[in-house]
Amino acid sequence: MDRTPDRSSQAVRLDAIGGRFDPWMLGAALALAALGIVMVASSSIAVGEELGVGPYHFLNRHVFFMGVGALLAFGMMRTELKSVERFDRLLLVGCVVALLLVFVPGLGSSVNGAQRWINLGVSRFQAVEAVKVMYIVWLASYLVRFRDEVNATWGAMLKPIGVAIVLMGLLALQPDFGSLALLLAITAGMLVLGGVHLPRMAAPVLGLLPILALVAIAEPYRMRRLTSFMDPFADPFNSGYQLANALMAVGRGEFWGVGLGASIQKLNYLPEAHTDFILAVIAEELGFVGVCLVIGLYALLVGRAFLVGLRCVETRRHFAGYVAFGIALWLSLQALVSIGVNLGLLPTKGLTLPLISSGGSSVMMTCVAVGLLLRVSYELDRTQRQVARLRGEAAAPAGAQPPPPPTAQPVPSLAPRGTSRLRQRIEPRLTPGAQA
Repeated sequence: MDRTPDRSSQAVRLDAIGGRFDPWMLGAALALAALGIVMVASSSIAVGEELGVGPYHFLNRHVFFMGVGALLAFGMMRTELKSVERFDRLLLVGCVVALLLVFVPGLGSSVNGAQRWINLGVSRFQAVEAVKVMYIVWLASYLVRFRDEVNATWGAMLKPIGVAIVLMGLLALQPDFGSLALLLAITAGMLVLGGVHLPRMAAPVLGLLPILALVAIAEPYRMRRLTSFMDPFADPFNSGYQLANALMAVGRGEFWGVGLGASIQKLNYLPEAHTDFILAVIAEELGFVGVCLVIGLYALLVGRAFLVGLRCVETRRHFAGYVAFGIALWLSLQALVSIGVNLGLLPTKGLTLPLISSGGSSVMMTCVAVGLLLRVSYELDRTQRQVARLRGEAAAPAGAQPPPPPTAQPVPSLAPRGTSRLRQRIEPRLTPGAQA
């Protein structure tokens, strides 16, 4: 009797095995988004009344963009990563085009002297937020295609650095020094995690630092920011105004905070209370405990992202792993800078707090990134379950009787003399129709 398992039925069984999204990652993202909605509602009432758009204008706007972002994230969670990887080169072209569109007359929009937005009619879209996602996907695909060359040759290593320099040059023209530095840090971090030769990479990166320093001090307002954060109370009504009010909010919150909605600094004293300086409002209303909660949620989200990325690389799913590394670097660095600015540890920069600060472009693209992360965790879990099925490591149902041992029968040897039978074994593969 032929006991060979049917290949088509095995393929169907493997395809029917699904995965699950990382619950810790999903829980941390939902908690940050929920906290963001609450704090935007609390911090934006006075701003809306002052501008004459109504007390709940910014809350309604934030909830709308969060809803759109949730739909985009759900779409990413349902999309196979191999489909995303297929468009890697188009995404790189999209990065350049998006950063050039802000300079097109009639399409680009300027706010406070910065040319960073694309006018969509009903709203403005900040191009660099989409560039962050597209660039990470392209760089992850590049590291997969040239993994060995990146570690061995100068040309393969310098190509992504050259692309980053081009994008940074376009950001410098807007100008957007915060996103410029963030893009360079993401590039360096992904190259290191992708296995680049560190001594070889040190030369171009160190060579870029003096250029960044010159860009930073080229404008007088940037120089004032670099010096005023050291002692904001030396000029509390001019260059140190934002940070001085932020520090007063943080100090007033003490350990438990003054209570939700009871902040005074948000009453037209603290600029950008619902965007760049929302953490100061959290510190005032929820205190040291609230700040620790925010930091803990980011640590959980980013930590799980790095762990999932590491497991993907260990299972040879390099593209998924590098995507997870890139998004984790983005979220962690941007959160670190935003928190550092609010606490007076870093110079003032216009970077929002991911998933918490109000801002349509930032909210939607961060949701897309989180959806991509969750898709990575899903496919990793699915692969692990399929491997367990192939290796026979899946747990048997409770109460099931073990099958009787097969009757030993002599098997004629078909191997040529002097050839080991071990070499004739066919290992299981995760492809439809694989031999068992």
